[in-house]
Amino acid sequence: QVQLVESGGGSVQAGGSLRLSCAASGFTYGARCMGWFRQAPGKEREGIASINIDSITSYTNSVKGRFTISQDNAKNTLYLQMNSLKPEDTAMYYCAAASGRWLCPALGISRYAYWGQGTQVTVSA
Repeated sequence: QVQLVESGGGSVQAGGSLRLSCAASGFTYGARCMGWFRQAPGKEREGIASINIDSITSYTNSVKGRFTISQDNAKNTLYLQMNSLKPEDTAMYYCAAASGRWLCPALGISRYAYWGQGTQVTVSA
């Protein structure tokens, strides 16, 4: 079955960097739309970055220029490089996979069928 396992979260000071990884298994990596989402306490889950099979990317405005989504098909791994972190980036971060490759990149939750357990990112001022 499809499994997504995130890692790389932690606590950093504002201005710092983190790199999240998402190890994927149970499907042919590189053939699906992939995305990163986050959910802060008391807020809805939001899409922040997405990448398609041709590595075309899309970002929500709040992370543009600071975050970079990428993938390594040989390693079945999705990444999110996060630079210039701000306290408002504090959230649980989730990796997600769609059931196919169409209509991608996409930041809408409904586009994705599979989710990881999440990794916590905490940014202090």
